[in-house]
Amino acid sequence: MAEVLLFHHALGLTEGVAAFAGELRRSGHTVHTPDLYEGRTFTDLEAGVGYAQEVGFGTLLERGVQAAGELPEEIVYAGFSLGVLPAQKLAQTRRGALGAVLLSACVPADAFGTAWPKGVPAQVHGMDADPYFVDEGDLDAARALVAGSEDRRLFLYPGTSHLFAERGTPSHVPEATALCVERVLCFLSGLRR
Repeated sequence: MAEVLLFHHALGLTEGVAAFAGELRRSGHTVHTPDLYEGRTFTDLEAGVGYAQEVGFGTLLERGVQAAGELPEEIVYAGFSLGVLPAQKLAQTRRGALGAVLLSACVPADAFGTAWPKGVPAQVHGMDADPYFVDEGDLDAARALVAGSEDRRLFLYPGTSHLFAERGTPSHVPEATALCVERVLCFLSGLRR
């Protein structure tokens, strides 16, 4: 079974993030969900992004790195949207990464000053008409990340929702979430230490 460090999105450590982590735990995986917002949650994406800007993306990224510092090096890094930043940075720069799961976001690999490390598999999940994912360059970054690689995959789901896996919100897409969870579980079960 895998050990996963899962970072929340701009709404904070919500019940939806906890539910996703619970799905992975039910299959026997150990999942850590650090709270980068120190207890704050939001129901509106713009308000959550506003709070992230107020705190500072650099500060949130550093909180993510600190959360990883207490865990083993051989771990899978995962993140939803804003949480992809620390997940992707750690997968690329922290020795021992077993893999990465990037949900609703992806940044160019060179954003962290290094190429994607060989032997670190990854999955990127997003909706094919999500304006944040498609129009802000994340889809292009995801396509570049997986190009020519056998162990990195991009999964697109039909729809416009950004936080499609956030249960209990209008953006939740149950069918896409179920398929995403299935694919992530398959990915985790296939990892080698």
